[in-house]
Amino acid sequence: MYRLYSPALILIRRLLVVVVGCLAFPFAIWRADRAKFYSFLHRYWLKNSDQPVWMAENDRSVRELF
Repeated sequence: MYRLYSPALILIRRLLVVVVGCLAFPFAIWRADRAKFYSFLHRYWLKNSDQPVWMAENDRSVRELF
């Protein structure tokens, strides 16, 4: 139902997250909303398909229970 991203696209997305996170770190340490920014980067890191991250995490947790 959802389109999976190619491994190359996932690698590019994750490299982008690392670069943006490292470049933003000197500025983010002084901001009060840095947790929201790094939470966004973490969701961007986890995304590997068109499926929303919260739905994928929910499916994964249900599989772990059973």
